[in-house]
Amino acid sequence: MTSSTHYWYTPNRESERLAPFATRESASRGRRFSESHPGYRGEYQRDRDRIVHSAAFRRLEYKTQVFVNHEGDMFRTRLTHSIEVAQIARSIARVLGLNEDLTEAITLAHDLGHTPFGHAGQDALNDCMKNYGGFEHNFQSLRVVDELEERYAEFAGLNLTFETREGILKHCSRERAAALGELGERFLKHGQPTLEAQLANVADEIAYNNHDVDDGLRAGLISIEQLCEVDLFSSQYELVKEAYPQLSERRSIHEVVRRMINQQVTDLIESTHQRLEEKTPDSVDAVRALGDRLVGFSEGMQHKHHALKSFLRLNLYQHYRVRRMTAKAGRILAALFVAFFDDPRLLPPETQEKMRRKEARAGESGRARAVADYIAGMTDRYAIREYERVYNPAHLT
Repeated sequence: MTSSTHYWYTPNRESERLAPFATRESASRGRRFSESHPGYRGEYQRDRDRIVHSAAFRRLEYKTQVFVNHEGDMFRTRLTHSIEVAQIARSIARVLGLNEDLTEAITLAHDLGHTPFGHAGQDALNDCMKNYGGFEHNFQSLRVVDELEERYAEFAGLNLTFETREGILKHCSRERAAALGELGERFLKHGQPTLEAQLANVADEIAYNNHDVDDGLRAGLISIEQLCEVDLFSSQYELVKEAYPQLSERRSIHEVVRRMINQQVTDLIESTHQRLEEKTPDSVDAVRALGDRLVGFSEGMQHKHHALKSFLRLNLYQHYRVRRMTAKAGRILAALFVAFFDDPRLLPPETQEKMRRKEARAGESGRARAVADYIAGMTDRYAIREYERVYNPAHLT
């Protein structure tokens, strides 16, 4: 096969498969540290591969989604959630003519900075860090890929492209944005991120809402009778029971959840396509300059989506059994923070060294950030073991 007819990856073929408003690798703002082109894959593919091979990504297997990891093997983890988000987002990106590789990289990286024990862990660490700049898992994900991963000889972090890093950072205070340079500009100027980043954000919500329904039913914390008060669930449940009256309850639930996701994805595609036709952005810069986001549901579906979120917040996340788990999780992380901050000698030697460097630069705030980095990187089970090692007299090592 001659070079003129090969079908290997080349950036100049982007125009054949991407819409005008999609993010093009050929126009990327590049990496923080210059590197040679990867050759037989694209720059966003390289980002994805680095994310998948990172230690932080592997640890997501043992970080909770709703349920603490040891509660059962069938519940979602941050790893399975990230894969599900990537699948949903990439399917939508293909239909809309967006950059699938960038979309996949953003979605696979979006939870890298999440603490053990889900949002309970984040809230606990944020309370511990309130006098030291706070803690937010979205910003922590950026710290993971920019600084905390240690795999490459020439730089700290993963040295991802600007566009992937921008997509990871969904929210940011003006104070933090001002310190981020080019990456923080859109928060200061009220601009929009790429459509791929917008898509990753909505796909995340689709995945966790619908799959939390599945996990909540499996755990017996919510019931079909309760969910039938939610339009998004009840409309599909009625159709499934009518079409398959003899189907077992477990398979019925899977079918309902599958249809719920499909209904939301279809609405998202059609509504986003309509906005794109109305606004007619002809480039990524035009997308960034718009005052509103283009990727989103119709008004009717947004109302249904919000109703499902409200139901889950009240009936699943506030369920007393979940509250017991999250309360214990919060106490574990808060206790670990106090122990490590007050006596850094309890930390592994390499973590002590990192703490000394951070403390030399930023005083107590640097010391606290080193402790938060260490705790945020833990899995559920490791955090529990560390708590036992530090506080249980029966554990002498």
